[in-house]
Amino acid sequence: MTIQDTLAIFERGADEILPLEELKKKLQKNKPLRIKVGFDPTAPDLHLGHTVVINKMKQLQDLGHEIIFLIGDFTGMIGDPSGKNVTRKPLTKDEVLENSKSYQEQIFKILDKDKTRIAFNSEWMGKMSSSEMVSLASKQTVARMLERDDFSKRYKSEQAISIHEFLYPLVQGYDSLALQADMELGGTDQKFNLLMGRDLQKQAGKEPQVILTMPLLEGLDGVQKMSKSLDNYIGIDETPDDMFGKLMSISDDLMWRYLELLSFESLETIESWKKEVEDGENPRNIKFRLAEEIITRFHSNELAKQAQQNFIDRFAKNQTPDKMDEFTFKNGTKIANLLKDSNLVSSTSEAFRMIKQGAAKMDGEKITNKDLEPTAGTSVYQVGKRKFARVTIS
Repeated sequence: MTIQDTLAIFERGADEILPLEELKKKLQKNKPLRIKVGFDPTAPDLHLGHTVVINKMKQLQDLGHEIIFLIGDFTGMIGDPSGKNVTRKPLTKDEVLENSKSYQEQIFKILDKDKTRIAFNSEWMGKMSSSEMVSLASKQTVARMLERDDFSKRYKSEQAISIHEFLYPLVQGYDSLALQADMELGGTDQKFNLLMGRDLQKQAGKEPQVILTMPLLEGLDGVQKMSKSLDNYIGIDETPDDMFGKLMSISDDLMWRYLELLSFESLETIESWKKEVEDGENPRNIKFRLAEEIITRFHSNELAKQAQQNFIDRFAKNQTPDKMDEFTFKNGTKIANLLKDSNLVSSTSEAFRMIKQGAAKMDGEKITNKDLEPTAGTSVYQVGKRKFARVTIS
């Protein structure tokens, strides 16, 4: 493979590679690069937005480079301030350890376990003395820290910035020095932290790492970045039916974005699919291919095909599923409580929101009265396109 062919794989979907010329020089040495990616175990479950960077790791791993999956068990207890307008709540040690186990189980659905090095930054940071931490803090100025967009905005709006938050990018940068990283990957929101690694390596007289940033994946709404808090995410441990239904709900334009950042199909193949759509192919069929690939990756091809058939049966043929959870509630139950207690929504406030949006139905008819108390009998309740429950009022 030529340098240009290799660079094309590095550049696929990437937002920036800095500096590109340094990456070319590193590749010309014809030696595997030591590539670091850090994840703070802030939550036990990963979603497809997290996998954008992990997919890039897989592509570079397949090229023969050494991949280091760094679990930030130390930085997780500081709290990453990136993109935050308030001080982030630090995790406890127990929370970090529990989430770390979950991360390791999930990432090997993409990465080759035998070729991936798992590291924890507590290995070196936990041993650092207070005088060494003070020395690390002396490597950067407050003015430099305030160049960060999120810190700058908080400072100008007189929102609190805790001193320990300044330590976060320093520790992330020191991780690169400790691991002797040739390259570090991260989302675009991590650019300041990634550059800090270059700075600290230079100050230590080491060859600085190249950084590669990946875009933040838009959620199902196509606007905000994918996030559990915004409820616009697809979890990689969700059921095949839920994953399939959510992937089918994205817009036709967003579908191409997902293919570029989530699919392992070649760019040439994706371009050929675009041509098919221009020539009259139904975009739905391209989404079928995307959904099958994603669900096969995290479950199996058999379950992916079954999820597609379930989708066709339920929606293309306008059928409700034969099997669904069944519940019985007493007469006088409010509709919001009914939707919540039958697991169709996570809270009564979400129930009110779904009713207002016209996304809640009873026997196929939209529910318009948020104060409704269903009368005695059995009905099928639906929220969105994928959630159903058979409820009896007695």
